[in-house]
Amino acid sequence: MEIGVESILTMDGYDDCVVGVLHRYGLKDNVMVYDREKVLEKIMHTSESTYSEAEEYYEFNQLGAWVGEGTPAFLVRLPEE
Repeated sequence: MEIGVESILTMDGYDDCVVGVLHRYGLKDNVMVYDREKVLEKIMHTSESTYSEAEEYYEFNQLGAWVGEGTPAFLVRLPEE
């Protein structure tokens, strides 16, 4: 199956936070999907910030950054029971 990752938009420096590619009917291109918690951990590690500071940075600079239809997505895992 062709998933179209050669032209997919990515976030520089977050390859280790990728969990997959979103392939959905109606989307022109596939979208890279990052694990939200891994992204937050990376922000905390690289900037020596608290969880709260990392969340604020993530929400403004990554979640809030619209760069078109191929804007990356973030997976929020459901709690395990």
